[in-house]
Amino acid sequence: MTAPRAAVTTSRSHLPLRPLWLCRACGAPWPCAPAKLALVREYAGSHVTLCLYLSSLLQDAATDLHLLDPHGAPGPGQLYDRFIGWAAHPRPTTG
Repeated sequence: MTAPRAAVTTSRSHLPLRPLWLCRACGAPWPCAPAKLALVREYAGSHVTLCLYLSSLLQDAATDLHLLDPHGAPGPGQLYDRFIGWAAHPRPTTG
């Protein structure tokens, strides 16, 4: 069974606009909340792979944002929290 068309369109539209690293759909810093939810679903059962993927994006974002504004770019801690911190510690499942 496939997902309803609206759900597929919504999750795919929350992609990063590079080199600004803002969400194409909502304008929030990427990954925005809908993007995080989509990533968790996409990488369900593969937490390490999700963190490796996010680490590579963090490196790309750090480079892009520094080139755009060397003095105003987010620092390493901010970028870690934004790209990896939310996913670094999986929540325990209940049940």
